[in-house]
Amino acid sequence: MTRPHLEVRGVSKSWGRVAALSDVNLAVEQGMFVSLLGPSGCGKTTLLRLITGYLSPDAGRILVDGVDITRVPTHRRNMGMVFQSFALFPHLTVAENVAFPLAVRGLSDAQRRVQVAEALAMVHLEPYRDSYPRQLSGGQQQRVGLTRAIVYRPTILLLDEPLSNLDAGLREEMRMEISQVTRRLGITAIYVTHDQREALALSDAIAVMNHGRIVQSGSPEEIYRRPASEFVARFVGYANALPVEIAAGIATVAGVGVIAADALRHLSGPATVFLHASDVSLGIGSEAGENQVACRVVDLAFMGDHVEYVAEHASGLRLKAHTPIGVTTHPRGSAVIATLPGDKLVIVAKDRD
Repeated sequence: MTRPHLEVRGVSKSWGRVAALSDVNLAVEQGMFVSLLGPSGCGKTTLLRLITGYLSPDAGRILVDGVDITRVPTHRRNMGMVFQSFALFPHLTVAENVAFPLAVRGLSDAQRRVQVAEALAMVHLEPYRDSYPRQLSGGQQQRVGLTRAIVYRPTILLLDEPLSNLDAGLREEMRMEISQVTRRLGITAIYVTHDQREALALSDAIAVMNHGRIVQSGSPEEIYRRPASEFVARFVGYANALPVEIAAGIATVAGVGVIAADALRHLSGPATVFLHASDVSLGIGSEAGENQVACRVVDLAFMGDHVEYVAEHASGLRLKAHTPIGVTTHPRGSAVIATLPGDKLVIVAKDRD
């Protein structure tokens, strides 16, 4: 069995009586890109800072290639860090900012010049080597921050919500840049984000965090298609949540009717049925059949490549549906049948309070 490149074993951290992390375990293989995904205050940045050595755990260990580094100082861990703020030295040029960690490590002027040139070429920053941070766009500044973190070829790259200060277009551009650079260099990357789309797009694996714990981990597809709890389902973007009572393979939705699916066969009691908006189809009509709900369109929005609908049942239950452009458009007030495909339903037990 291959030994993980990075291991977090039973790590806990508290601030007074407040538990920031509780018995967290994580194993990351060499070269993997792993995202820590969760809401603000869930402990993901605390975990990142424990891995870097900026903080020390109250309990547990952190290992790299089987070696315990829990008490090893930050500067001896050979890890790169990309911050949410660009954190560039304003009085240094791009090349000087990138060269700084090499100078700290005692490389000669000649060595620094070679490695800086290679790193700038990798992220297409050569034309800006003599510019100062104030002369750069936000995306260019964050690209400098990434270059400075990888110029000395760290074994692990840690990224703390590095795209949160960029607009939508730059976020997508930098997301691609980060993915390409880390995979080209074979660097193990740990990425902190609260944006599920970023995590899904970038990651080999995702660890979803809540209240200081990892509540589910797996591939992006596993997290997206098979959430293990109500919290995970809601956090990764399931737009439709139907409270149901399950008995004999049938889920009863109060005031609406019943839903049938193979996944219900061995379940009973209160649960929630989740369904992505993109999996709900709308058709013309008012007579509902199995796994269908008769609704009326109460809102819609053009989103470029699809239309977002909100359809409401007479009971007050609302469903969201995303319909590709080119499919029949349903104006506000029109009667529609919402079909809920049984093979796309995700059923989870009610979360405990």
